[in-house]
Amino acid sequence: MIQQADFLDDIITAISTPIGSGGIGIVRLSGKGCVSLADTLFQGRKKLSDKPSHTISYGHIRDPKTGEIIDEVLVSVMLAPHTYTKEDIVEINCHGGMLVTKRVLQAVLDAGARHAESGEFTKRAFLNGRLDLTQAEAVIDLIHAKTEVSRQGAVDQLEGRLKTKVREMRNDVLDMIASIEAVIDYPEHDVEAETYQSMEQKSVALKEKMETLLSHADRGKILREGLQTVIVGKPNVGKSSLLNWFLEEERAIVTDIPGTTRDTVEEYINLDGIPMKIVDTAGIRETGDIVERMGVEKSKAYAKQADLILMMLDGSRPLDEEDKEILAFIKGMPALVLLNKSDLAQELSLTELTDYLPKGQILPISVKCSTGFDALIAAVKEMFFKGEAATAEDTLLGNIRHKNALLRAKEAMERCLVTIRTRMPEDFISMDLQEANDALGEITGDVANEEIIDRIFTKFCLGK
Repeated sequence: MIQQADFLDDIITAISTPIGSGGIGIVRLSGKGCVSLADTLFQGRKKLSDKPSHTISYGHIRDPKTGEIIDEVLVSVMLAPHTYTKEDIVEINCHGGMLVTKRVLQAVLDAGARHAESGEFTKRAFLNGRLDLTQAEAVIDLIHAKTEVSRQGAVDQLEGRLKTKVREMRNDVLDMIASIEAVIDYPEHDVEAETYQSMEQKSVALKEKMETLLSHADRGKILREGLQTVIVGKPNVGKSSLLNWFLEEERAIVTDIPGTTRDTVEEYINLDGIPMKIVDTAGIRETGDIVERMGVEKSKAYAKQADLILMMLDGSRPLDEEDKEILAFIKGMPALVLLNKSDLAQELSLTELTDYLPKGQILPISVKCSTGFDALIAAVKEMFFKGEAATAEDTLLGNIRHKNALLRAKEAMERCLVTIRTRMPEDFISMDLQEANDALGEITGDVANEEIIDRIFTKFCLGK
């Protein structure tokens, strides 16, 4: 675990709003002395250092080198420990133009602050004990949330729901370790049989808690990161029209000319509460065009990595060799086959199609008439959520880091049960339990090395 003393106690700064034109831009400062530093730039009725905590002051920011007024501003002063980082924080609210916001930031840097690293404000909140790692990661999940369910899940995690569950499990493990240590330290007391029996009961209960939490992990990953969905098919069967239908806009070019889409087109959509990262790919066919051929290879690569493949077929035409090659390629993959143009007379043989995949994965649709999509949504929910509605509970363990650590903890508990049931010495049981305790501690950051923590915070934007 990284200690607070190891962290530099200097003043950091960054722009905390998106770069570009807007109503306001915010330059944030954090660290001991940041209020005094801001006073060297701020011109108002009173010095910022004379203002109470959590107040806003009107004034101007001046260039420390030239004395030139850069902008008219409102400056917020928030004093430790009741701040995001548990350090003194100053936020300069200036006009939101790209140039003016950068000029204010440069003035702060010229006055002696250091440019913050990615996620450094949240990292300080973690190192100062305001957040654990699960809550810190929830901040970025909240920023990137694409559906109401994923937003609510991030809020729940930010409020400490996962931390609470994990620390309850760690307390159970530590109680068992303490009981074993008592047996080891006081061998004259005849409690061995009772200890083995109670340890087995507690270990089974704890493993079941872990399994319950893990049962939501795959669903949580989808809600957190989006269902990686690829639209495939031969050229001119309606793939780009399907993407445009999902997006409710003309995002992809649609023509009657085969091979119009030569590269992938990626967009996020909200499919009835399920976030989907949907990729429209180049039509898969044999071609002599080198650019189109590169697009076809890219389409196949995306399909191999996808959570879900939507294969488009033209239901008004019989299967041809190109269709059959694609069906053979996706066989065994998580796929739904969409028979487009169901509004026309159907020439495609369902019997022939079921040689490649079950009938339940074949859905007639008409992009032109917007029919068949309720069945598509239901089929996606059935494949990934067993037909149930997605809930914020599903997002509790959507982070792959959390899932892997909890899997290691469960495996340690399984080894512990074997050790108990074979009546091995108590110190062997204690070793298994300590492995479970360490794995659980990695989730919250109570047990974590500097490399893991640095990797987590590099995923943040500069101003958070």
